[in-house]
This record gives sequence, C-alpha cells and structure tokens, in this order.
Amino acid sequence: MNETSLTALFILLAGLIILSAFFSSSETGMMSLNRYRLKHMAQTGHKGARRAQGLLSRTDQLIGVILIGNNFVNIFASSIATVIAIRIWGDAGIAIATILLTVVILIFAEVTPKTLAALFPEKIAFPASYVLGPLLKILYPLVWAVNLFTTGILRLLGVSSAQAGQDHLSREELRTVVNEAGALIPAKHKDMLVGILDLEKVTVNDIMVPRNEVIGIDLEDDTDTILRQLRSSQHTRLPVYKGDINNIQGILHLRSATKLLQEEEINKSMLMQLSQEPYFIPESTPLNTQLLNFQKGRRRFGIVVDEYGDVLGLATLEDILEEIVGEFTTDYSANSPDIIPQDDGTFIIDGGAAVRTINKSLSWKLPTDGPKTLNGLITETLENIPETNVCLKVGGHRVEVLQIKDNVVKAAIVHPKRRSKRHLSARKHKPT
Repeated sequence: MNETSLTALFILLAGLIILSAFFSSSETGMMSLNRYRLKHMAQTGHKGARRAQGLLSRTDQLIGVILIGNNFVNIFASSIATVIAIRIWGDAGIAIATILLTVVILIFAEVTPKTLAALFPEKIAFPASYVLGPLLKILYPLVWAVNLFTTGILRLLGVSSAQAGQDHLSREELRTVVNEAGALIPAKHKDMLVGILDLEKVTVNDIMVPRNEVIGIDLEDDTDTILRQLRSSQHTRLPVYKGDINNIQGILHLRSATKLLQEEEINKSMLMQLSQEPYFIPESTPLNTQLLNFQKGRRRFGIVVDEYGDVLGLATLEDILEEIVGEFTTDYSANSPDIIPQDDGTFIIDGGAAVRTINKSLSWKLPTDGPKTLNGLITETLENIPETNVCLKVGGHRVEVLQIKDNVVKAAIVHPKRRSKRHLSARKHKPT
C-alpha cells in the first residue's frame, strides 16, 4: 500500500512538472510572437492566431493567469516532492528534495521549454491558446483581484498601464524589418521599398538635372535654329526661355511641336501658343512631397528654383520614380557617360556628375550631405578652387584633378577605396 501511494505521488509530481513546463513555455511563446505576423495570420482566418491575438490584447490578464497557474503547480510540486523525500530519506529528505526539485524544474520546466518556445513561438503559443482561454475564464475573479493590486502598486510607482507602447513601426524600424526580411523579399523589391522610405530624406535638389545641362529653346535664336533644335531634340519636353534660362516663358511638349513642324510658315508666337505654363519647384522640396504634387497637379516636369527665384535645374516625375525603382529609361542625350572605367581600376568622372549617381553606379559612399556634384565635393574639401591639377582624399577615395576650366573641375580620376591589409592577406591565402 505504501509503495502504491509513493508511486502515485511520483506520477503526480511528474504531471505537475509537465504543467509547469506548459505554463513556462506558454509565457515565452506568447511574448515571442511576431505581432505583425500574428495580425496578418489572424486577418487571414487562422484560429490559433485569432485566439492568441485576443489573449495578447490584455497582456496583464494573460500574464496573470499564466503566473497563477505556474506558481500553483510549482508550489504544489514542492510540497509533493517534500512528502516523497521524507518518506524515503526521513528528515534529511527536506534538503535533498529542495536541491533535486530545483534542478529538475530548472532543466525540465524552465530552461528547456522556454528555449523551445523562443525558437518556435507559433508552434507553442497557438496550441496553448486553446487552454489558456478557458482557464482565464475560470480563474478570472482571481486574475482580476491580482491585477487590481498590481495596478495599484504600479500607480504608486507612477506607472500607468495606459502608457504601454502601441504596435507601431517608425520609419527606421520599418527599414530594418525590410532589410532583415532575407530571402522572403527579393533584393530588387527590398531596394524599391527602401527607396520609398528614403524619399523623405532626399530633395529635388539632389536629383534634378543641373542648370548647365538643361537644354531648352531660346526665343532670341532665329527660327531656323529653333526648327533644327525641335527636329533633333531627344527630350520629350523643353523649357522655352528668352535670352536667359532664368527668364522661362513656358514648357513645350514635342508632341505639340509636331503640329508646328507641319505648318508652312511658323513664328515664335505660334511656339508660345503651344507651350504650357511653367511649373516651379522650390529646391528644398522633399521627393515624397513633390511626387504627390506632381500627381495632384497632373504634371511630369518642373523647373527647380532657389529662394531668390533663380533657376537651378529641372526635375521630372521619371527622376523621382527612378529613386524608387532604379534606372528604367535610357538617356539618349548622354553620348559619353559621366563615369568612364579605366584598365587600372580607377574611374575618370565628369566634375558635374552628381554624387548620388556616382554612389549608386559604383556602390560607393561618398558624402551626400554637402555638395551635390563631384566638382563641389572637391572644392569644398580643398576649401578653394584648384588652379592646377592636385591630388586629395575625399570620403576615403583618392581623387586626382584631371581638368580645370572656368574655375570648375571638369574631370577627375577617382580611385576605389583600398582594401585593408587583413582582407588582402585573406585573399592572398585563399585556396584555389
């Protein structure tokens, strides 16, 4: 009879340890769930996700029922273990039971189940929700009382449950989520998503075609010159100005110009009649704002001006979209590229090339928080306009000024960053 009773106690103790492991793993599994994935699964009709989401909507009650259950089974297990130890070892069994039970609970009811739950939260939390839901209803009066005292203590400490953070992602947190998505999101799609997030940081001044590269129609030119320009133009829209680019009169779409070319006799007034009113953009406008402005005004082309109204360049809808999706059009006007690779690994780069374009094309990290062009970057670093060919270091790259004209760096040789000796040594000893 005594042996049967001892066996029953061992079975009861094992059951209590299993229950303790259940509560421990449930707590870790519930708290380790990805809230955004959980929300998505719940919206698609996953029953376990819906139950888990309901439990997590009141975290204080969920933690309350788990801890009540866990503490109850642990204390009960301690009592049973003490009874078993006394029957086997007498009075010395109390100390033995304490040590053995601590080791058993630590390994089998705490560390192991919590580790599994942290690794596979959904596989633990979703089945557990089917038990925790009804258990919360049964123990609700006790959970409510415990939470009442807990809330009172927190208020004495100056903490309110209303201060709990909401499940909202900041821009930088969302960027981290996108970058850490791994193979779940193709690399091209990641670049597009990050490009959208970066629109707020980039202004039209960063992506515009600079003033010195703007091709337009000067009304002070003779009619034959204007006609030749219209026939040979490789741009869809051309600014129309009078004498100086700052004196823009309108924007001419080549589709409208085709009607003009069919006329036997044309004059400049006919050209102006076909031109649209110019649309001006402040240089500091963020790209996300300008994208909405283009959409709202149903425009695709704008003239970028500074605070004094002087023309700095032009920006198009395509320029903004390329910040998101990358290059998708061919610049037929670029007969010679701004970046020319050399056999020795260096690059001859046009001084007017945009720093952002250089970084994108070569995967470099030249500073973009200052001047927008390579010429500006060189002159800012030197703090003067170079009079002769000089060599300097910009953003970790060695730069050799190649050509200077009209106080502007027209071209420079830029060297890629040198790899560290440690990296070169690793490559040198890499087995073939």
